[in-house]
Amino acid sequence: MKVAFLGLGVMGYPMAGHLKNKGGHEVTVYNRTFAKAEAWVAEHGGKAARTPAEAARGQDIVFACVGNDDDLRAVTIGKDGAFAAMGKGAVFVDHTTASADVARELYAAAKAHGFDFIDAPVSGGQAGAQNGVLTVMCGGDAAPYARAEPVIASFARMCKLLGSSGAGQLTKMINQICIAGLVQGLSEGLHFGQKAGLDIEAVVEVISKGAAGSWQMENRHKTMNKGQYEFGFAVDWMRKDLGIVLAEARRNGANLPVTALVDQFYAEVQAMGGARWDTSSLMARLKR
Repeated sequence: MKVAFLGLGVMGYPMAGHLKNKGGHEVTVYNRTFAKAEAWVAEHGGKAARTPAEAARGQDIVFACVGNDDDLRAVTIGKDGAFAAMGKGAVFVDHTTASADVARELYAAAKAHGFDFIDAPVSGGQAGAQNGVLTVMCGGDAAPYARAEPVIASFARMCKLLGSSGAGQLTKMINQICIAGLVQGLSEGLHFGQKAGLDIEAVVEVISKGAAGSWQMENRHKTMNKGQYEFGFAVDWMRKDLGIVLAEARRNGANLPVTALVDQFYAEVQAMGGARWDTSSLMARLKR
């Protein structure tokens, strides 16, 4: 297919690469810093566009992965945004972790222009993007999702339509709620083990095979035990995501006491200078 990718950050850059190299699609890329788009083209081929509208014109599917709601509005309905250039029958697939409100807003705007919008936030982090094994949570209509799913498969190992517009973003919120509490629990467990003088590696070898096991335990316990926090999703990004979660909870009446508490713990990590540390740095605040 002819596709565009808007946003070449730590996630978007490799995702667009998989569309070109694994999927074999004809790819045009846009990035706010044009030099980044030029570097991508030098590495992968394809074309670089100077505006979202230029990138989106004539494409079957337009993908985006940008920072937040405002960034997403800028590349879609802002000046030189993609929506003004997309043709009828095209599909816009948004991989940004954003609010369900903006997903529904842009779904309606896309429909008014004669094309479709799928909210499709991802989980798996930078490593998942680089290895092409992301989990993609989608909201929107079944027919455009069916057209987009085989293309998304270029960088995903799991992709599922979970409901109407906004359902993808709501599912990503659940993902972040679960991770927040889990990482806090893992941090406290490892901290307790250190204070008790136990061999953390031996402990994890045992408990990871039982009910306490998790991806976080398997992939982060070694670096957490060493006090190293430079290996993934940044605290700043997690606080952005948890802000979206807590705002949605205030609207729908969900009671999220642990999530709210862990959000404040991450604020303490930021105050410690850990804004760009990975999310496992919750352990650092226990060692102060």
